[in-house]
Amino acid sequence: MAARPITFLSDYGYEDEFAGVCRAVIAGIAPDATVIDITHGIERHAVRQGATILANALPYTPPGVHLAVVDPGVGSPRRAVAVRVDAEERMLVGPDNGLLWPAIARLGGAVEAADVSLSGFRLEPISATFHGRDVFAPVAAHLARGAALSEAGEQIAPDSLVALELSVPVIEADRVIAHVVYVDRYGNVALDLGEGNLPETGLRMGHPIVVEHDGDSHDAHFALTFADVPSGALLLYQDAYRNLALAQNRGSAAEALELETGDEVVLRPGD
Repeated sequence: MAARPITFLSDYGYEDEFAGVCRAVIAGIAPDATVIDITHGIERHAVRQGATILANALPYTPPGVHLAVVDPGVGSPRRAVAVRVDAEERMLVGPDNGLLWPAIARLGGAVEAADVSLSGFRLEPISATFHGRDVFAPVAAHLARGAALSEAGEQIAPDSLVALELSVPVIEADRVIAHVVYVDRYGNVALDLGEGNLPETGLRMGHPIVVEHDGDSHDAHFALTFADVPSGALLLYQDAYRNLALAQNRGSAAEALELETGDEVVLRPGD
């Protein structure tokens, strides 16, 4: 039986060898497994950003094993887990720190879970600080080869998995208080405001809006795409995952508005 594909997301970056070593471990165990790098550019230790991007990306990937490592608690008592979800028998492998939770929910919920901290699949001797190489990558590789979750570690209750507490927008009569989920490399600012929130907000496509942050107000436009506003203008738009985001045409909204992950921003209908 051919190995299932493995997707891989981490905050390891591209300068060091960490992601490459994990891929090498996978290749040694499951050489015929296709490894799809979602990104290794998650901000270091940014569990919420990694969780959001993982949940956004996985519906577009082939069913298989989904390896994710953003693990500021490595070496602590936090569990290492492997989880089987309802959708297409997909399995997720990573730290039990909330990183996997939004993706698990989006893929139909967990139906089986295992604590793989002491997995027989792990490499020995195990490093206290590089569980991506020594625990997560080998477990993911063995699962891709067809190992059962019960072979990977001790069974645990799916409802014991750590859930991530995500921010939610506050929608009032004349304004929306949203929060920055992450900033992409273009300076586009993803918000915790989804398509389903729109009818309540008073914000309308094609109309002006006002963006407020840290005491400053900025004029913007609720537009379909960047080219709908002049170069340098700010816009609110619906991103590829049908969430609301702020951008600056041919520029960086994050720089223009001085926004960072976790910041609060107020959106109002304009005149």
